[in-house]
This record gives sequence, structure tokens and C-alpha cells, in this order.
Amino acid sequence: MALYCVGDIQGCDEAFGRLLSTIGFSPSRDTVYLLGDLVNRGPGSAAVLRRCMRLGDSVRALLGNHDLHLLATAHGVRPPSRRDTLQDVLQAPDRQALLDWLRQQPLARRVRHGGTDLLMVHAGVLPQWSADDVLALADEVHAMLRGPALPDFLREMYGNSPDQWDAGLQGADRLRIIVNALTRLRFCTPEGRMDFESTESAAHAPAGLLPWFDAPGRRTSGTLIAFGHWSTLGWISRPDIQGLDTGCVWGGALSAVRFGATLAEREHCKVQCAQQQRPGE
Repeated sequence: MALYCVGDIQGCDEAFGRLLSTIGFSPSRDTVYLLGDLVNRGPGSAAVLRRCMRLGDSVRALLGNHDLHLLATAHGVRPPSRRDTLQDVLQAPDRQALLDWLRQQPLARRVRHGGTDLLMVHAGVLPQWSADDVLALADEVHAMLRGPALPDFLREMYGNSPDQWDAGLQGADRLRIIVNALTRLRFCTPEGRMDFESTESAAHAPAGLLPWFDAPGRRTSGTLIAFGHWSTLGWISRPDIQGLDTGCVWGGALSAVRFGATLAEREHCKVQCAQQQRPGE
């Protein structure tokens, strides 16, 4: 039985299918965790969601910013943007089933493998949060996604403030900062104030900022975190982090990591992808 994590698919279902074939994926034997941004920018968002639903519990997803954007667009909260490729979902005969499946997915997951924990998020975590905090806070958002107040939550979800964690935050501000950290974070200050303007690689961090995973005193530093979201960062494999967004939709690769008997044993598996969009267009 093999354990895999896969980076941002972004509607590139053909590449997703090739990757599963390349790794010899068996639904009866293996488990694949998808690290968010299943949809948008590529040509096959509906096909990606249908494939996940078909594969059942052998494929376990979490939500990224593009997945939340699809839910917001479907509920009339956010108009489609010029670069969106979501119409195959929004106009699908099985639209409701696809959206219902998506809203059941969490913003964070944890699995124990080889005696240690793997924490999975789409983007990042704030330095003040422990692994238990991440899961508990993600559950607060997940309760809104699954519940009857979903449209109201989606209306309040957008925005860049507050940009620094305070355990006393309540209501929309509290949920928004959780969403922003887990689905949008790349850089922050050493104190954990989030920046949402910079998309450079970690090697070119703007003045006063650093990658979230290098924040001093980060409470999750003892837990391996797998994440996507950051295509300019690309593949990065350290004892404490595993980055998996290698820019599939931009003409890069769709990447998976295969874990061995322990989380320290990792194999990079990838398939090259046709470019679907160009950065900046």
C-alpha cells in the first residue's frame, strides 16, 4: 500500500490521469491526497472532480483558493474572472453533485504514517498555530462550508484583513484569516503578519518578509507539512516541509511524492504538462 500527495491539478485532468498511470496507482491498494486547487485555469475541471468522485476514498482532497472561488462563483457571490475556466462545472448536468462533493472537502488533513504525522494544507500555516490548532481552525471553516450558511460565509470570505492572527478574533474576521492562511499564504513577517502581494520564489523574498515555513518559532516545525499553491517555489523537500506545486497549468509538471516506510523516504514522481495559460495574461 502506497501513500502519495499530489500538487495543484488546476483542471488539468489529462495530466492527472497520466500521473496516476505513471505511479501505477491502484484504488484498492493506494491512497492519494490532493493538496487543493483541483479546478480552474486548465480545461477539465469537471473531469477532475468526476475522477475524484469515481475513485472514492482512495483519493482524499482538500480545498485551495481556486476551489473556494468555484463555490463562490456557483453561488453568485463572485463573478467569473477573465482567466477562469469553470464553465464546464457551472454548466454541467451533474453540477450540483460536483459542487456538493467539493464542499465536503476540508481545508487541512493529517495522517499518521511510519510512526509520525503528516499535516497537509493548500498554502501555509501561521507561526502561532500548532498542528492541532490548524485542524481545529480548519474545522471551523469546514462547518460553514457544509452548513446552510454557506452563501453568507462566501460573501464574507474575500479580503486581506485581518492579516495577523489573534485568538480573540470572532465571526467573519476569524474565518477569513483562517481561509487566507490555509489557502493563500506564501510570505509573512517574522511575527506572522501575512503578505498577499508577493508571488516570487522563496529566494527572492521582498524586504521584511520570509517564507511562512521559515518564520522563527513556528509551532508546526516538528511536523512535516505538505503543501502546494506556490508554483514559483516549485518542488522543495526538507525534513519539515514538502512543496508540490510545480506549475502544471503553466506548462511545468504535475508532481506527486511517494512516501516510503517513513515520511523521510520520499520519491518525486511527475509528468510534464502542456501549457494551458501564460503568467500575466
